[in-house]
Amino acid sequence: MSDKEIGRTSKRKGDHLAVSLQEDVSSLVAPGWEDVYLLHKCLPEVDKQEINLSTDLLGRRLRYPIVISALTGGHEAALQINANLATAAEEFGIAMGVGSERAFLESAAWAASYAIARERAPTAFLIANVGAPQLISQRSGEAYTMDQIRSAISLIQADALAIHLNFLQEAVQPEGDVRARGCGAAIARVARDVAVPVIVKETGAGIVHEEATMLRSLGVAAIDVGGAGGTSMTMVESLRAPSGSRQASLGRLLAGWGTPTAVSIAEAGIARLPVIATGGIRNGLDAAKALALGATAVGIALPLLRVAAKDYPSTRAWLQGFIEELHTAMFLTGSTSVVELSRRVLVLGRVREWLVARGILRNGP
Repeated sequence: MSDKEIGRTSKRKGDHLAVSLQEDVSSLVAPGWEDVYLLHKCLPEVDKQEINLSTDLLGRRLRYPIVISALTGGHEAALQINANLATAAEEFGIAMGVGSERAFLESAAWAASYAIARERAPTAFLIANVGAPQLISQRSGEAYTMDQIRSAISLIQADALAIHLNFLQEAVQPEGDVRARGCGAAIARVARDVAVPVIVKETGAGIVHEEATMLRSLGVAAIDVGGAGGTSMTMVESLRAPSGSRQASLGRLLAGWGTPTAVSIAEAGIARLPVIATGGIRNGLDAAKALALGATAVGIALPLLRVAAKDYPSTRAWLQGFIEELHTAMFLTGSTSVVELSRRVLVLGRVREWLVARGILRNGP
């Protein structure tokens, strides 16, 4: 790969960071939390300090059911952001995914922007990250080898590998990798040959039960639904494109594409794998609703990116507030565990209509 192509990847990552930090990059689809109701218990009969938020994810115990979603790496601005996020993961006992390691696999010069995660989080559950489109040959280059994939895992001494599905984003990029035939077989090969569990992660368009079940058959260990309703990567691409360009227009058109996060949680749950609910989790109440719907953990992206870009005290304070909000929602439902919380949820409106139409919920009481 030429130096020009390597530089293009890093520049694109820098563009994504700048746009996400400075612009409104929200999906035009709501994640669905407005249709999910937690049933208030006027006499909770629990002590708030009894509430246990710890959870098991792929054989590891997390103190809180939170994953710092795959955010960044491969750019000079990413080093301090990942340092702050990893410090938080270690302090709070939560999981963290690094951003796509494509920049590192193209140039070792960017290794430090990812490796800082393990340096700052020596015991945290860390998730390496490669893209599904790059598992097969594309116009942009040959498929990753197993040695390259293992090097991405080794770089951060990862406990799991995320394979991200970003075909919506790739379809909007003029330089996007849009060959997809053979990706399923490639995912199965990686899941079989790497030494850590594989998580398949959508990046803003959601996952429905047919694909979730298929992914399980490929050997995938967990699913991050990456539902519509949070950050829209097509909006990011639209904003980084020249004004009036075809790329900008296509990105805006597809900023409402996808399956809402609340729907995706229920859909993906059919596969009976651990589900990480990412996409529009903006506070602890959103998290409580996602967990009540069946998520094993929630993934947080943009809110943490924006505070981590400031400093660590801001990152720490944001997470403390988020956890307090989640604790409070559980207390007010009389739930001391996520299992109990799942008995205090009601789904109405558009989300219920969607799930009834898809045969996941039955119509009626």
